[in-house]
This record gives sequence, C-alpha cells and structure tokens, in this order.
Amino acid sequence: MNIDVKVKDLLAGCFTEKVFASGEIARVVPHNVIRKISRELGLDLNCVERVVFSAGAVPERYIRNLSTFSVDEQRRLFFSKVAMVGLGGLGGHLLESLSRAGVGNIIACDGDIFEPSNLNRQRLALENSLQSKKCDAAFEMVRDVNPAVFLDVRSEFIEDDFESFISGADLVADCLGGLACRTKLKDAAAKMQIPMVTASVAGWAGIVSTVYPGDSSPADFFGSDNGLEEELGTPIPAIATAVGIQSGEILKILSGKSASLSGKAMMFDLNKMYFDTVVI
Repeated sequence: MNIDVKVKDLLAGCFTEKVFASGEIARVVPHNVIRKISRELGLDLNCVERVVFSAGAVPERYIRNLSTFSVDEQRRLFFSKVAMVGLGGLGGHLLESLSRAGVGNIIACDGDIFEPSNLNRQRLALENSLQSKKCDAAFEMVRDVNPAVFLDVRSEFIEDDFESFISGADLVADCLGGLACRTKLKDAAAKMQIPMVTASVAGWAGIVSTVYPGDSSPADFFGSDNGLEEELGTPIPAIATAVGIQSGEILKILSGKSASLSGKAMMFDLNKMYFDTVVI
C-alpha cells in the first residue's frame, strides 16, 4: 500500500475544526496524532505533515499562524524551499524563525565554527557549542524546534559557485557576514531567476531589502569592505530587528503575499529610533 494512503487511513477521524474571526474554518490535526503516526510508520514528520496539508488540513503546531496566514498560505509555506547562506548572527535567528513558521524545506550552509565573540548575538552560539561547527548546531536546533522541517545543512564556505547551491530554491536568504560575497550571491540569484531577501547590520543600524532578478541590492552601493561592521560591532538588538524584517518579507513572498521591500530598502537606527524606507 502506498505510504501516503497509509497515513491518510490513520488520519481518518482525527480531524478537529477551528473557526476564526474571519469566518475561515480550518481542519486541524492534533500534534500528538501526527507524532504517533510518525512513530508507528517509521516516517519523518515532514512526510506526515505533507499528507496533512495535501488533505486540506493544518498540523496543530501552526494553529497560531492562522489567520495571519490562511490555510492555503500556510500550505504554501510548507511546500516552499529556501536557500540560506550564512548561519551566524543573522542566519541562526532566521533559521529558527522560518522553522517555527513552517517553511518545510531549507538548505543552508556555513563552514565556520563558534568562537567566544559569537556569544553576544548568535542564536546557535552556546557555551557548550564553542569550537563546534555551526552547521551541526543548526541541525540540532531545527530538530528541537520543528522536526517536520526538511533541513539540508552543509559545512562549507561558498565564495563562487552560488548557482549550484541555490538551484531549485524558491527564495534566497542572504545572511552573509560582511560584504565580500554579497554581490556574487545577488548575481547568482538573478541568473537563476530567484528572488533574494538580504539583510545586514553594523552597530545599532541595519538594512533589509528584497531583490528580484534585475533589481539593485544595497550591496551594490557598499562595495566589499567589511570595515564598518567590524568597527561598529553587531549587538543583538540590531540583529533581532533586521531578522524580524527579513523573515517577514520571506514569509510574505513564500505564502503568496506581495513583498513590501521590492526595489526598496528598509533602513533603521535603533540608537536614534529611526526607520525609513528608500527606493534603490
């Protein structure tokens, strides 16, 4: 018997309904049911949730996303694929955000290890993860947060062949530190016709932009010098603000909503409490 059919048979009679203020009615599968089916059939949770979404229902873990996202939009998130470059200050927090939101397929890379200087801001940097690979910590975090996410994480630095890495993705998340490789990543995304959401931070300030193929990126104007980030530092409030804006753009795009920062950049300075959107 086809495995999807087996899952559907076990799901029969397990659906509940939730009515939202908007009037939308969502069929929901309790979390314990999904976990039980996963154990009984020896399947990854991603396989079980795939069948749940295909049946027009929603796993209970995403219930607080509704009605921010409709049932169909939540389904789109699950069947989307994001290519993330960088798992440091920006990337670790973004990975958690996308995993909790229900982006079902993520490919990520970072060849670095954790150092004490990462502890001030990086989601994956812990006392017991120092000197370990960032990719290993990323894998463990996603398994703890949302094991239904299919994560392909690689311990490698990519400086040239971005095209092979991002191939097949619906969206590219630029979480690189510094500026050295950002233009190359933008050019690769443009060549592959994949939208990219980029973020960067220096001191209290940051900038986030959505870059569609053929559009300009903030990196086009900043060059390749990493001096500003190193001079001003990277405190956690600016990282968290940038990731909030970046993840919001990514989730809107993947769910079928329109991007707010296409052809624009959101600039902020938390020291002066300055927020502005400019055309680039």
